[in-house]
Amino acid sequence: MSLLQHLQSIEDPRLHRTRRHDLQSILAVALCATIAGADNWVEVAEFGQLHQDWFARFVPLPSGVASHDTFARVFRMLDARQLELACQQWLRQLAGQVQGTVAIDGKSVRGSRKGDAPRALHMVSAWAADMGLLLGQCKVDGKSNEITAIPQLLRLLHLKGCIVTIDAIGCQKDIAAQLHAHGADYILSLKANQRHMHAVVQKHFETDPGLPSQSIYVESLKGHGRQELRSYRVSPIPEALQRAATHWSGLSCVVQVTRQRKQPGQDASQEVSYYLSSLPAHTGADVLAHSIRAHWSVENNLHWSLDVAMREDAAQSYKDQGPHNQSLLRRMALQMLKSDTSVKVGLQAKRKRAGWHLDYLAHILGIKI
Repeated sequence: MSLLQHLQSIEDPRLHRTRRHDLQSILAVALCATIAGADNWVEVAEFGQLHQDWFARFVPLPSGVASHDTFARVFRMLDARQLELACQQWLRQLAGQVQGTVAIDGKSVRGSRKGDAPRALHMVSAWAADMGLLLGQCKVDGKSNEITAIPQLLRLLHLKGCIVTIDAIGCQKDIAAQLHAHGADYILSLKANQRHMHAVVQKHFETDPGLPSQSIYVESLKGHGRQELRSYRVSPIPEALQRAATHWSGLSCVVQVTRQRKQPGQDASQEVSYYLSSLPAHTGADVLAHSIRAHWSVENNLHWSLDVAMREDAAQSYKDQGPHNQSLLRRMALQMLKSDTSVKVGLQAKRKRAGWHLDYLAHILGIKI
């Protein structure tokens, strides 16, 4: 099933007598226009009206293309949970069997905050780093934080055999237990929110425990005008943590990462990080190093792309379910653009190409017209 077919399962929130424009056509035009470079409802309506004859080939347009006010109103009313479910079903079909590292991380949509509003919309996403694929996303409730959203997202995903990485806010016993129960391994960033464990792990590595060669991995990187040396050390659970470790499902080892950076004309800086992992200590430091590095691809390949290529932070949407629905729309459009390998250009160029050549847009959508 194409994404457009999945979207047909969404219920129309409007009263029947007010439905001048079919919901299927509104969703299809909004998705296509977003892929093709539209960043607000005025641009979406303009794109749809300019290409009305093309859209009429595959969606019903008895009253033409809706106005920008209609697009805004419908997306404010649309049940975001249904749109999220349709998106999730399509992504699951797209992903197939997920493999490798899956990074879980959150991002705020800055354009969704207005005036004295307490906070902007915040979305937690699951990113298959080795596959370059968005697996799903979940809205963070306005009165909570990522700790409650991460378990909701994990329930939607099939992660058996994967290595899941989460930053310090997700370093929780319940989340570790959920991942272990699903057959996934985890690498959780350990910081001061787990004060006792952080202190014990830090002291353990400072006493320089003797480690076999496969438990140590060093790499040197150059780029952005600096040189960086990263050292990874993997150790079995320290004796001082044996009792506490019984409360963390599957916990098998602790990791220390030391990053030394040097820029010309500046003093060298050093940063030390610690992690908890369910991977056996004998797995090899290079395997854990790969997953720890891969976690940052959610920032570089997903969040950065949303901000730069999809201009998410500049999008002004504040009311009702509009911000959430538009965020989902951008993520669907982004994944469709990233999944296409027929042209070797960046995301912004792909968006322009889709707007310039409707045959390419149809190719992105996976439909024949």
